Amino acid sequence: MPLQISFELSDRDLAHFTQALDAARAAAGNKSADEIIAASARLLEEAGKVEVPDFIAERLDRLDALIAMLRDDGWHLPEEDKQRVLSALVYFADPKDVIPDNVPVLGYFDDAIAIEMCVKDLKHELDAYDEFCEFRQGEAERRGLDPAKVGRADWLEARRDELVDRMHRRRNRQTGSGYGDSSGYQRRGYATPYRPGMIRVR
Repeated sequence: MPLQISFELSDRDLAHFTQALDAARAAAGNKSADEIIAASARLLEEAGKVEVPDFIAERLDRLDALIAMLRDDGWHLPEEDKQRVLSALVYFADPKDVIPDNVPVLGYFDDAIAIEMCVKDLKHELDAYDEFCEFRQGEAERRGLDPAKVGRADWLEARRDELVDRMHRRRNRQTGSGYGDSSGYQRRGYATPYRPGMIRVR
């Protein structure tokens, strides 16, 4: 029988995690993009070896999406946007965790909180990328193509440019943020769109 526990992080709690994020960014500030991506990927690999609560698994899926959008040749983020994502991921390049990952059940809890904060900051990027993956999946299937081998197809570029432009406009006029449908946790359309990630989208 499942047990539902809800909790809310206070401003003081958030300040604690914000300080941890800032400290991690300072400690890992000289790491290259490849090193940051590799460190984030290692976290996913290690988490995949153990049983984690659904709350954490859902956030790990979003981390996978952030890594995938940096590796996805079809998405090929503009440099400024790429740096925004890397700046969020740099926390995972610091080996010092608030909670050590080897603590049973709760070892990835602090990582899940950090991912949640990244999702909040990058919700427009995640929305646009999810929609891009769904479009690519559907259009590739319609054309009889493997979405993993589409690359930078001409028919994909126009949709990609449209989504990136919309992402920029939404981010620029954002006055507040929250979760729910805009957070990247709600799925639309295709249940399992292709993305070059390490976790299969549920």
